[in-house]
Amino acid sequence: MQNYRFINNLCGWIIFAISAFVYISTIEPTGSFWDCGEFIASSFKLQVGHPPGAPLFMMMGRIMSLFAGDDLTKVSVMINIMSALMSAGTILFLFWTITILTKKIVAPSEASDAGSIIAIMGAGFVGALAYTFSDSFWFSAVEGEVYATSSFFTAIVFWAMFKWEAVAEEKHGNRWIILIAYLMGLSIGIHLLNLLTIPALAFIYYFRKNKPSTMGVIKTAVAGVAILGIVQYGIISGFVKLASKFELMFVNGFGLPFWSGFIFFFLMIIGGIVYGLNYTHKRNMPLWNLSLLCMVFILLGYSSYAMIVIRSNANPPMDENDPEHAFNLLGYINREQYGDRPLFYGQYYNARQTDLEEGAMQYTKEKISTSRPHVK
Repeated sequence: MQNYRFINNLCGWIIFAISAFVYISTIEPTGSFWDCGEFIASSFKLQVGHPPGAPLFMMMGRIMSLFAGDDLTKVSVMINIMSALMSAGTILFLFWTITILTKKIVAPSEASDAGSIIAIMGAGFVGALAYTFSDSFWFSAVEGEVYATSSFFTAIVFWAMFKWEAVAEEKHGNRWIILIAYLMGLSIGIHLLNLLTIPALAFIYYFRKNKPSTMGVIKTAVAGVAILGIVQYGIISGFVKLASKFELMFVNGFGLPFWSGFIFFFLMIIGGIVYGLNYTHKRNMPLWNLSLLCMVFILLGYSSYAMIVIRSNANPPMDENDPEHAFNLLGYINREQYGDRPLFYGQYYNARQTDLEEGAMQYTKEKISTSRPHVK
């Protein structure tokens, strides 16, 4: 078994080296003719790009841009190299995911003979290299865009779920699920692609913990979609929406400074989580306790969005949507400037507007006197 682990790790890093060499050798010298120029510029000076923003990507890009030194012409190259390395990391974890799945088929108990190891590593090489040279992935791997880094987080989350599956019954096995929650929270600051793994993760959890049945599969599918909805609408946008309501009450109702309502709501959330963790621990409710811990770590990762508000308040040259307070931040995260579109029924591409109604109230920051802030 120890020999198999060594070969698996070695082959994985060989795949990483191959893909990294390919991508770094073919990176864009500047920026592709679309969002890449904006992402590179916003990363270099930590500016506020288009909604819904990518704060973690911009902070990572800023660190990479420091390697350009005083040569500003190399800033884009460094950020493009970051995408190349993130893409190579995606291939690395894809390889390890394929070998985990192949091992379950070829040698479920232990891969000790040479034939089994060659079959498993061969499947990993074929699958990983096929994805390495696929058009869509190769294009995103060589430019300063969020998709390469988002793919890396997606790959590592899926790999981590199989790592949990291997140690699910051990004492500290659930730490892998908490790690996944944190990685998902971080990925929100890059792109929402990672959330699409939630239904698949729900099925891995179900098949590891339960005896499969038709009703069980249906319930797991519903639960996976429900968890996706909770994260998408309950945490990502719902958290800021509730905070903005407290902000309105504290600023307009009580005449307190801006962000006082948001801070009060944040303290309420912390208090509720502490109480919930203590309650579920004392009442021996492990699944609810794990769920609360996952929410905590998703919020910790999601906190990268504080960078958007901080930099917007600094008024950089690029400050799209001006999300310097809770109300603009909500519209920024919800992509309100792009409008809405029907998912199941509604207008078609050249339909005329009819039955126009007044939209929701829009608030902006304003001072009505020298002493009291006001939201209008």
